Amino acid sequence: MEKDSKIYIAGHRGLVGSAIWRVLEAKGYRNLIGRTHAELDLMDQQAVRRFFDAERPEYVVLAAAHVGGIMANLQYRADFIYQNLAIQQNVIGESWRHGVKKLLFLGSTCIYPREAPQPIPETALLTSPLEYTNEPYAIAKIAGMKMCESFNLQYGTNFIAVMPTNLYGPRDNFDLERSHVMPGMMRKMHLAKLLRAADYAAIAADLNRRPVEGCDGNATPAELDALLARFGIFPDRLELWGTGAPIREFLWSEDMADASVYCLENIDFSHLKGDGPEVRNCHINIGSGVEVTIGQLAEKVRRAVGYDGQIRWDASKPDGTLRKLTDVSRLHSLGWRHKVELDEGIDRLYRWYLDN
Repeated sequence: MEKDSKIYIAGHRGLVGSAIWRVLEAKGYRNLIGRTHAELDLMDQQAVRRFFDAERPEYVVLAAAHVGGIMANLQYRADFIYQNLAIQQNVIGESWRHGVKKLLFLGSTCIYPREAPQPIPETALLTSPLEYTNEPYAIAKIAGMKMCESFNLQYGTNFIAVMPTNLYGPRDNFDLERSHVMPGMMRKMHLAKLLRAADYAAIAADLNRRPVEGCDGNATPAELDALLARFGIFPDRLELWGTGAPIREFLWSEDMADASVYCLENIDFSHLKGDGPEVRNCHINIGSGVEVTIGQLAEKVRRAVGYDGQIRWDASKPDGTLRKLTDVSRLHSLGWRHKVELDEGIDRLYRWYLDN
């Protein structure tokens, strides 16, 4: 890529897209394009086509997606498959029609089977059933990967798919219903700490910034107590979903962005497809290769937040996949490794939350 190459980042306000934007800017790329959802609905095929007709991007990063944690994936299954398929269909299709030089598609390691070997190699894809809780989202992401691979094989495009592990970092989603495990846990602990101190002014300020179920800081203390209790937040304890036993891997979002830009600059489809008669599994896992139980994660977040109340685990709620660690040997062989370790990242994320 040249420093003045026109690069479109779909989802440039999100956790991953905004981090990729910052990394590209820091490296001197000066022709970046982004559109908010209000400016461009990526589910609208005609709107996406008009955008590509007008802007003619040379490179595309598809970081836009409808995402969420276990609760959201269970409750909004149709939204997760329908919206993601539509976004991918439109952006990947227009990238092909407009001769985009390279596209980077951001997936997720939830594409892998529930009982995949650990750590999970790229070759585990489609070898056994998926985890039920996020099956619709995973199927959509697998379809996006296969679209990239198939366009490459049929039309000679250079569309690369990367599969990041669980991400966290600046601009994360802290919605108590729809967030992923790390930001959701962090906000719950923050609110539990404030409730334990009966600091209703600080709770109101938090809800004014990020309302919950339409409730902001104008509620009475009794109403706030009732609202927080619905999410397992009480003056004497915090209740978290599952058993705390599942094992997860986490990667700082700016590390993920650095890896993404590294792939844009250095990796082509020709590096990934091999020489065999059947071409598949050309995607790249992106992760830290370091794992932690959800219970251990809770203790790390507790330390960063300064929460001294009791933590209880609600085993009646789903755990999700019991272990999910990516095999990052392909990524390492291509020349990239992560930099930010988990304890440092958790501290950074909590400081960001307090400042924003």
